[in-house]
Amino acid sequence: MMAKVASKPTGSPDSRFRSQIEAAIAEGIAPEDMTLRLTLRDVTLLSRDRSTPVADISYAGGEMRFLGVRVEKGGVDVSSLVRGEA
Repeated sequence: MMAKVASKPTGSPDSRFRSQIEAAIAEGIAPEDMTLRLTLRDVTLLSRDRSTPVADISYAGGEMRFLGVRVEKGGVDVSSLVRGEA
């Protein structure tokens, strides 16, 4: 019997999550009500992605934010956007 192997998501974290964040904002969910839970690999990819505008990533108070959404680093097997309630 073959074991299931999880495939790595394709594309940069920017390309995978920018549209999701923008859609949630369009639905009325504030960026501060969302959390972007990223694998350590995706944190590194996002922070080094040359196509991501510098202004889209910020660091304040010991927190990283992408498009105003708080980023939780590590502790997950798969990166995901946790949307708040509108």
